[in-house]
Amino acid sequence: MALNILITGVSAGLGYALAQRYLSQGHTVYGISRREPQDLIAAGLRFICLDLADAQAAATQLEPLIAEVKRFDLVLLNAAKLGEIRDMQDAPLQDLRETMEINVWANKCLLDLVLRPGRVVQQVVGISSGASITGRRGWNGYSLSKAALNMLIALYADEFKATHFTALAPGLIDTAMQDYLTALPVDARYAPLQQLKSAKGTDAMPDAATCAELCQAAFAGLLQRPSGGYADIRKL
Repeated sequence: MALNILITGVSAGLGYALAQRYLSQGHTVYGISRREPQDLIAAGLRFICLDLADAQAAATQLEPLIAEVKRFDLVLLNAAKLGEIRDMQDAPLQDLRETMEINVWANKCLLDLVLRPGRVVQQVVGISSGASITGRRGWNGYSLSKAALNMLIALYADEFKATHFTALAPGLIDTAMQDYLTALPVDARYAPLQQLKSAKGTDAMPDAATCAELCQAAFAGLLQRPSGGYADIRKL
């Protein structure tokens, strides 16, 4: 049976790979991102170009695309901003605000839209990160925002009992984010950088298509766990 799926951040990385995978399986996929994935659109992606840095405007612009959708089987809140690796004291407040806008408040605005009365939403998965738990030096705004996303997911789960919510850390993925991180010089202050350099090009950091396959297999299993929780795909 064809599913209705909404994915944010479909122009690259995990979001692109998940959209491509679901489209190839005959599902109806709605996608948003700042850049247009022309090949996915040609394959049937129902797309709108949005900048989540203005969360309220993005939700307003998305509304016409999904207005007639009565059911979403899966909503994947994947779009996110990493930000620059640096100490918290060196992080400009404006940069932290933009990270929170994209990684947290945009997801609130999108959830408020898709969860409106009259629409059934079976499952929501917010793509989180191990950084939301570890709080390692240098991952300042990203860690803060992903920890807040975990709580956002828990709070919505308590309000919308008919929808299953999970904050899922997908593990290391070989994407543009990792290209940036592994290109940084080794710095004793930011210990995870060396770990990431060692993992790149190995099975410990699969490509986005491989991770998308793993995530799709995991999504069904998440429904057997309590709604609102955090999960790490490497520990499922």
